[in-house]
Amino acid sequence: MKKQVAIFASGTGSNFEKIADDNRLKEKMDIALLVCDKPNAAVIKKAQDRNINTYVFSTKDFGSKQDYEAAILEQVKDLDYIFLAGYMRIISPYFLENYKKTILNLHPSLLPKYKGKDAIEQAYKAQEREIGISIHYVNEELDGGEVIAQKSLIVKDGETLKEVTARIHELEHELYPNVILKLVEEAL
Repeated sequence: MKKQVAIFASGTGSNFEKIADDNRLKEKMDIALLVCDKPNAAVIKKAQDRNINTYVFSTKDFGSKQDYEAAILEQVKDLDYIFLAGYMRIISPYFLENYKKTILNLHPSLLPKYKGKDAIEQAYKAQEREIGISIHYVNEELDGGEVIAQKSLIVKDGETLKEVTARIHELEHELYPNVILKLVEEAL
């Protein structure tokens, strides 16, 4: 039986697309829901174009973080996995206490370095020669869960931040679907 998953995203949805369009993943799981916190994010249309249900919310419509997370929990309570793909909100301990299943995150740095926002830019400005991505389990610590996989590249002399960022996204698009596939296959 296929696993039922949600993808949480906040932006353009390039990683969402790579996951949703991966034929190997389509055989093993159904994306039951896209959760998005930006009502104008491009990822929403990408989900709708694929007939994937969407739950779009704005935090300002709720009295507290716990209130909006409770609304999200209601949407995902029966799903097997949550995959964060450019979701720009921190998952709280309240959410983690109430969703006991696996949540994965894709982070654009070689953790434990450069946690949080603007990780590629932080690494680039620090003149790191090796920059990469990490896929990790989500826990209470920001970008602190157990790392499942990492992939890196060497920054070329004279390469711009924009060029490095594009190459990092290529790594993301390759590695994240592969890690998800392995996780889902092991669970079947």
